[in-house]
Amino acid sequence: MNPIDSLSAPVLPPQVAAPSSTALRGAKAAREFEAQLISNVLESLEQTFAAIPGEDSPAGTDDYNYLGTQALAGALADRGGFGIGALISRYLAGDEGK
Repeated sequence: MNPIDSLSAPVLPPQVAAPSSTALRGAKAAREFEAQLISNVLESLEQTFAAIPGEDSPAGTDDYNYLGTQALAGALADRGGFGIGALISRYLAGDEGK
């Protein structure tokens, strides 16, 4: 077996070879921002429609509702959400070269 000559291997520019840490941090921040927005929408919907008028909710219900809302919002944002995170990521990526 012959070793691969390092000069014959194609060399990619650093921008193409791997995304920069700034781009990765920007994408993560955009997803987290969108998750927070989705969470706020879901919390207001939950508070409006989850309670039955005139009935008291069991102790700890608010904590469980909060955890469930955060988990759902994070999962939605990780899978694209409303597309706000993607817009922010594209804007940041276009601004990175300046």
